[in-house]
This record gives sequence, structure tokens and C-alpha cells, in this order.
Amino acid sequence: MALWAGRFTKEIDSRTNDFNSSIRFDARMYKEDITGSIAHATMLAQQGIIGADDVKQIVTELPKIMQEIEDGTLPFDPNAEDIHMFVEAELTKRIGDAGKRLHTARSRNDQVALDIRMYLKKECAEIIGMLKEMTAVFCQQAQEHLETVMPGYTHLQRAQPITFAHHLMAYANMFLRDIERMEQAAVRMNVLPLGSGALAGTTYPIDRTKVADLLGFDSITQNSLDGVSDRDFCIDVAAAVSTIMMHLSRFSEEVILWCSWEFKFVELDDAFATGSSIMPQKKNPDITELVRGKTGRVYGDLMTLLTMMKGLPLAYNKDMQEDKEAVFDAVDTVKLCIKTVIPMVQTMRVINENMRAAAAKGFINATDCADYLVKKGLPFRDAYKITGTLVAYCIECSLTLETVPLEVYQQACSSFEKDVYEAISLETCVKERKVAGGPAPQAVQQQIDYVMQKLQENT
Repeated sequence: MALWAGRFTKEIDSRTNDFNSSIRFDARMYKEDITGSIAHATMLAQQGIIGADDVKQIVTELPKIMQEIEDGTLPFDPNAEDIHMFVEAELTKRIGDAGKRLHTARSRNDQVALDIRMYLKKECAEIIGMLKEMTAVFCQQAQEHLETVMPGYTHLQRAQPITFAHHLMAYANMFLRDIERMEQAAVRMNVLPLGSGALAGTTYPIDRTKVADLLGFDSITQNSLDGVSDRDFCIDVAAAVSTIMMHLSRFSEEVILWCSWEFKFVELDDAFATGSSIMPQKKNPDITELVRGKTGRVYGDLMTLLTMMKGLPLAYNKDMQEDKEAVFDAVDTVKLCIKTVIPMVQTMRVINENMRAAAAKGFINATDCADYLVKKGLPFRDAYKITGTLVAYCIECSLTLETVPLEVYQQACSSFEKDVYEAISLETCVKERKVAGGPAPQAVQQQIDYVMQKLQENT
């Protein structure tokens, strides 16, 4: 019989029980549920709300239940309504009336709000650690390719010369922001809701701050209605995870392009690619395609949470049971993706010569050609037009700016001299972009050093 069955005159229909039950997905919070219950019981005894003998039995038996769950000797009861009911029923079965006193001065409403905060705090810390590891891998790859010239793109058209290191460090900076977002989400959720009761607190003289201290929370919620009905922290986590997935998806799209024969900038290690059942020549970047696809799934989790909450009156409503599956799926998915991307990036082979060849064919040094004339005294717009005329000539004659004869340059503008070839070489174009944040090797080295320093902070 359900622990709340006193009000009812008949057993719940099995179909209602199955529909109502959350044990199949909230069982993963058993550790948080038990840890929170130990702190709650400890406070109840200190406040003289339950007896010392009762709390001694409770805090002695609950860790045993946790250990038995972890070693597999205590399976979850599929008929239990949720993890809270399961733990309390198991405790009461073992220690009798003392177990029934555990739920004094609390409701499942504030209990679940506590459990999910504790669980997500742990998940945030784990995701932050994984993000730091992945960011360091990007920095390591960048360190090896400080002088690997490649085209930079806008509109997926070759635009200006950069290095592969510079490209990778763009993602490293995205990941730094992801770390910051996850840290901020963890700070905002680190507020104890326990003591809010069902919605209106309790008449018992509880000490909420004591429980917050025992459980490592920074503070307590300031309004009991908000304490039980707030799921902003779930939305914060799902939003931060969605942004991480967006960044991973952008990178995945580029890897997919780079692996194609049309680009052939990188080749994935065989351990991180698959083949075709019918085409023996194929080597498919399925890992990155799955990351790209799973991004939509995580976006769906965020939309689930936002839509679930948008019309709920205060305080708790059963709709909010849908929070856990969505946010759990989001964190599980991003962890799976990061865990797979890390070794994929570590082991991928960069084909430097193909990157360099693509850069040479795209007239991506045209801006530098125009800048050459500006440094000779021409207005930029005049220099721009002259260079555009030279590019058109190159296209018509199947030449590049590096192979145009000097006399053609001088026919276009008398300011051109022999040193133009040095000025427009791809290596010069990259090395002269020494501005902070630019692609010059020393500028990218500064970026790497900065990111690695940030990763070391608060570790």
C-alpha cells in the first residue's frame, strides 16, 4: 500500500500506478536522496523534533541501504512510486517506527527539489571536468599546428589565410565560455529548498541553515512556494548543455567537411570512423554525424523543460515530474559526446599539404595585396579595385596572385615592385597578422597560454 494511502478507500489501479510512477528514472538519485535524508534526520534530532535513539537507527541504516543498492544486493522495487518512497519503505521495513519518523517536517515536494539539485551539482562538476579535458586536447593539437596554413572561410568561401591552430583555438574559446556557463548554473542551483515543505513550510522548529551546511549548500531558498516549484536550475543546465552541443555540432560539421575528398584536410583514426556495408572504399565520420544529430535531441530536452513550466500555477504540479527525464537525457548525451570527441581529436591526422594547397588556390591573399598598395600610399578603395582587377585576370588566365608576372602587376599599378611576392606569400600573410587574437604563430601561442592558464584556475 502506498505511504499516502490513508485518504483513499481503494487500491490504486495498476495502470494509474505505472503512469504515475517515476522510480524507473529517478532511481539514479538514490545517493542524493539518502544523503539528504541523513542530514534531515540529524537536524531533526538536534532540534529535539525526533528522539536520539530514532535518529541513531536512521543514520546507521540508511548508509547500509545505499551500499546494498550500489553493490546490487538491493534491487529497486518497480512497484515503488519513486525513489523517495522506495528508500523510506525499505528503511521502515528494517527499523520500524523510527523509519516512519524520518519524513517529519518535510514533503516529497521539497525532497525531490533537494535531490535533483544535489544530483545536478554533481553532474555539472563532471561536465566541467570533461570540458576542461577536451579544451586542453584542442590546445595540444593547436600547439602542433602553429604554422599549418589553411584557408579561413566566410560563407563557406575561402576568405583569408589562417592556421589550423588558430581555427582550433576558436573552439577552445567557445569551450571556455561553456565552462563558465556550467559554473554559473551550479552556483545558482546551490541553494537548499528543503524546509519548504509541500508549499508552506512547517510548524516544526527546524534549522534549515544547519541542513544547508551539512549538505554543502551556500544558502537556503527564501520563499517556500518558490522553493518547491522552481525548476529554473534544470533549465539553466539544459540551456548550458544545449550551447555546448551547438559548439560540438559546429565542430562536427567542419570535421565532416574536412574528411570529405572535396576537402581532405583531416583523416580520422580508424577507431573513430565506420565503413559501408556495400561500398568498400567508404570511411564515414559517423561519430561527428551522431554528435550533430544528438544536438537536436538536447535542444528538444530544453524545449521540454521550458514548455512544461510555462503554464504552471504555484506551487508544485505533477507536470514537474517530467523535469528529470529531460534534464537527465541532456546531461547524459553531452557527456557521451564529449567523451567520444576527446580521443577523436587526439588521434585525427591533419593533412597539412592539402590545407596549404587549398589556401593557395583561393586568392585569400587578395586583402594583403591591397594592403601592400595602401602601404605604398594608395587609398584602400583604389587598392581594392586594382587587386580585384588582378584577381579577375588570374581567373581568366588560370593563374594565382603568386604566379602573375611582375609586368602585369606594374601594368595594373606602377606602385608594385618585386617585393610584392614576399608580401603576398601565405606565410607572410599569416605571420604579419600579429594583432592580439590573430593567426600569427606568436599570437596563437598567446591564445594557447591564456586558455591553458584559465583551465588551471579553480582546479
